[in-house]
Amino acid sequence: MSVEPKYRRILLKLSGEALGSQGSGIDAETVRRIAGEVKRVHDLGVEVAMVIGGGNMWRGADAAATGIDRSTADYVGMLATVMNSLVMQDAMEKIGISTRVQTAIEMPPVAEPFIRRRAVRHLEKGRVVILAAGSGNPFFTTDTAAALRSIELNAQVLLKATKVDGIYDDDPMRNPNAQRFTDLSYMKALNMGLKVMDSTALSLCKDNNMPILVFNLHQSGALEAIIRGEKYGTLVSTDVKEPV
Repeated sequence: MSVEPKYRRILLKLSGEALGSQGSGIDAETVRRIAGEVKRVHDLGVEVAMVIGGGNMWRGADAAATGIDRSTADYVGMLATVMNSLVMQDAMEKIGISTRVQTAIEMPPVAEPFIRRRAVRHLEKGRVVILAAGSGNPFFTTDTAAALRSIELNAQVLLKATKVDGIYDDDPMRNPNAQRFTDLSYMKALNMGLKVMDSTALSLCKDNNMPILVFNLHQSGALEAIIRGEKYGTLVSTDVKEPV
């Protein structure tokens, strides 16, 4: 018997590093695998929007530290997200998913401009919508763009895909004793200064009651399991009862 999806409309946030080999460039097999994971939930009737970072090609903050003007560095990073989005669109359409790329910076020969009502209509028609070029503004991360778009498009959850299976109290790559949270409040996540998502994005989600679920996309079937309501990763929301 099929299980009714827990979420009907989601926004999936991927880092650019998730697409590359050793965190840089684009690995075609990795892109195809991620597209396959998205297809599994799309086939359940779930409406999927995506935001992909550009860190596998360019990181604005790092570039600015070398002396490049920060605004210029961030605009270059936005173009990197467009390249990643077009590659992901190609991979998804090759496996039969109708996809649209919308950009916050207009570039008509490449993609549609971001128009909220048009994006919603695409989702309603069963198309995956990839939202590129961040928010179109320098000094804002793609995490913040993902938070903004999830709220604008009335998604039910923002799914943040990372290299680890949730939020920990320390870096689990360095500290084997790091403890993973199952549930976390927005305020605790903000107060702990956790690096999984920047404070602007967390605050925006908090103010608009947008739940964030952090999980490991490299774990095969994890995305589908979340959509089916299984307990995966770490959920950041207002419903957490913090110990006194």
